[in-house]
Amino acid sequence: MTTKSILLCSLTAALVAAATTLPAVAQYVTIGDPGNPHDPVTGNLYGAVATTYAIGTYEVTLNQYTAFLNAVAATDTFNLYNPRMASDLNAAGILRLNSLGSYAYSVIGSGARPVTYVSFYDALRYANWLGTGSTETGAYTLLGGTPEPSNGLTVTRNGGATVFIPSENEWYKAAYYDPSAGGPADDYWLYPMRSDAAPTNNSPGAGTNRGNFSDGDFAVTQSGSYSSSQNYLTSVGAYTDSASYYGTFDQGGNVWEWNDTIIGSSRGLRGGSWLDLEDGLRASYRGNFAPTGEYFDFGFRVATVPEPTVSVSLMLAGGLLLARRKRPSAL
Repeated sequence: MTTKSILLCSLTAALVAAATTLPAVAQYVTIGDPGNPHDPVTGNLYGAVATTYAIGTYEVTLNQYTAFLNAVAATDTFNLYNPRMASDLNAAGILRLNSLGSYAYSVIGSGARPVTYVSFYDALRYANWLGTGSTETGAYTLLGGTPEPSNGLTVTRNGGATVFIPSENEWYKAAYYDPSAGGPADDYWLYPMRSDAAPTNNSPGAGTNRGNFSDGDFAVTQSGSYSSSQNYLTSVGAYTDSASYYGTFDQGGNVWEWNDTIIGSSRGLRGGSWLDLEDGLRASYRGNFAPTGEYFDFGFRVATVPEPTVSVSLMLAGGLLLARRKRPSAL
């Protein structure tokens, strides 16, 4: 065997080992059927996307975001880490170690749960980093510091972006659209588990039309009793039979997910969380919040062009009580 062959075999073995140990959130699913109509239930406002794209099968996880922090946040110039990631036991988390200039980060508990306490700008910087290796250039031009004027609402996706935060339409289509459902007036489900019937919040596992939300009881504990020391997040994809038509998981429940739509002085949120009742998971429920907001049930997923490059795939692989904050507003 030649030296080149040995090196190639070694690299392949390393990649296979990484693929078996890193979280499945590294995966994308392709969202085809370009040119689909808007959902008539929304007054034909949401869901149409002219092009084919791909979106994360899962929400961005603690493992992935920790890899991001370790790559770019030794000094944490842009406040990508929120100390509540460690101290809020409902969603913990990520622990920060060492001192300024040599910060290091490690996962607390299962890294397969979604990251929380991330602002819209944190999500943009993560997407930039996946696409270009820089937090400030890529899909979004940020160029340092705090959000731009007007609460950052001038920040829009650049042309040629490879990894980005989905638009509301891109997010909505991935969650609710199903071209096999029966015709133009019937091509959208009310819930992202391919159902028009309200889902159930059973414990994670097999079974259709399930998710991590509240029906008076919390899904993780199956109890209505709240505990400040209980982690209420489930691992991404834990509801194994409750994917959307295209194969995404947790677009209903677990955590609210940022999208890049501008709504007044806010940015869009969709999908509901472990704290919310089932109406937050519905296609008709449109959330929004200030883009600087960081909460225990705010997370995100990324989108990309179809068939992500090897480098982007590997980088991905590397990777409340209502009184506590204002609930996102309804449609």
